[in-house]
Amino acid sequence: MEPLDRARAAFAARRWDVAYAIYRSGDGLDGLSGDDLDALAEAAHWLGRPAESIVAYTEAYRSHREAGDERKASLSALLLACHLRFQGAGVEADGWLARGARLLSVAEEGPEHGYHLHLEIPPLLAVDPVTAAASARRMQQLGDRFGDESLVALGVYYEGRALVKQARVGEGLARLDEAMVAVLSDRLKPLWTGVIYCGLLEACHELVDLRRAQEWTEAMSRWCAPLPAASLYPGVCRVHQVEILDLRGAWEDAESAASAVCRDLVGIDVFAVADGHYAIGELRRRRGDPAAEEAYLRAHEVGRDPQPGLALLRLAQGRTEAASASIDASLAACGGGRLERARLLTAQVDIAVAAGDVDLADGAAEEVGEIAAEFGSDGLRAVSHRCRGAVCLAQGKPVLALGSLRLAFAMWQELDVPYEVARTRVLLARAYRLLGDDDAALRECAAAKRVFARLRAEPDLRVLDAGDAPPGGLTPREVEVLRLVASGRSNREVATTLVISEKTAARHVANIYARLGISSRSAATAFAYEHALV
Repeated sequence: MEPLDRARAAFAARRWDVAYAIYRSGDGLDGLSGDDLDALAEAAHWLGRPAESIVAYTEAYRSHREAGDERKASLSALLLACHLRFQGAGVEADGWLARGARLLSVAEEGPEHGYHLHLEIPPLLAVDPVTAAASARRMQQLGDRFGDESLVALGVYYEGRALVKQARVGEGLARLDEAMVAVLSDRLKPLWTGVIYCGLLEACHELVDLRRAQEWTEAMSRWCAPLPAASLYPGVCRVHQVEILDLRGAWEDAESAASAVCRDLVGIDVFAVADGHYAIGELRRRRGDPAAEEAYLRAHEVGRDPQPGLALLRLAQGRTEAASASIDASLAACGGGRLERARLLTAQVDIAVAAGDVDLADGAAEEVGEIAAEFGSDGLRAVSHRCRGAVCLAQGKPVLALGSLRLAFAMWQELDVPYEVARTRVLLARAYRLLGDDDAALRECAAAKRVFARLRAEPDLRVLDAGDAPPGGLTPREVEVLRLVASGRSNREVATTLVISEKTAARHVANIYARLGISSRSAATAFAYEHALV
């Protein structure tokens, strides 16, 4: 068998290393056809050699043009654009995408016209999901017409994403599951199998659909197992594994895995590196590690929005006003859909409660609840119930808080997310304390403390350092303000000490009065001494 025949047979058998070695054993790339150059580019891709993929796709484009095959040239241009984007070269990628689209505009219709929708649909998902769904159905039609199973599956996947974005979640998930069945059949082209796998996991995390996320992450891990760890899809899979480890409370393993992603995928996938740095920031923030800020900033440097994590870090640093401004700006600039807003709104609830702006927290919790009802995800509903419970506590409504928090607690336990279970227990303890059930409050605090200690969640442990919930349903920030008031500080002095505005300090004092049912600084001072806060 001739060397090229052996290379083609190895490529068809997915023996990427063998195909790559044979293709590279000749006298450079000049003797290879456009199809062989495409195969070399893909083999290099699977072996984690992105620079060589870019060179080979460039040569494949040239070869197809010289042969007069505009459709194949356009597909080489599309794949070249994808690889350039992974390396952060967005402008150059757009140039190649435009070049490929121009070739298709004068070519007879073929499956390549469907594949070129691959980079056109994602930007539409958040801003115009109806048009995105129409383009996805167009993909399927072209795939059926030309007998291309991979194109059909890709269109089914994108239609599912678009339906979810329209809050037609049942229909959308059915389409996503259908795409998953096609993926598991192992009949699709490997390149597009990876695209669908990654997108399915992204959809799960948007919906906080933790069960699907775990199942599909495990499936993707098995599919990626034969590939080098430092290559595109195994790298993306490792990012999703970090997210699962984080949720399951394996924080040490999660940070180690995220650090490896950031190290191994430089020059291969800028998006995975950015997500890895953000995940490290989240893990360090919850542990009170000062290096969290550096991780968020590195994520921002390589193109990922560091919110809402950075705003929550500002809150943990006691910079409440900076946190409020940061999350408000992120919400104002949010160009995504309702699911993207939910993450920011959830953070806004915590920040607004800490800032004493109960009305703002109430509005944010209301919108989170609407999004959870609209999309029908158990994870989103758990988030919504916890937000509502926190706001009810801030409003001095412990009975209503208890109802919401018990629902959140049950859902987080069912989903097996220990950190969120523990955070909810802390809020339950405050509700029980307000209702006079000190025994229940102590039980919830003790259970939460055990989880925080295991996770080494130092900021949360500091809140529980006395083994009890703050008295009177006060927030940790309100306890700080009360201590200063009890020591004789004026609102202006409280503001100076806590680095907040005098208006915010006054709002905290007013909230303390309302929550404790008192009307004077002397009564506040008496309460503080009675409960050993000073």
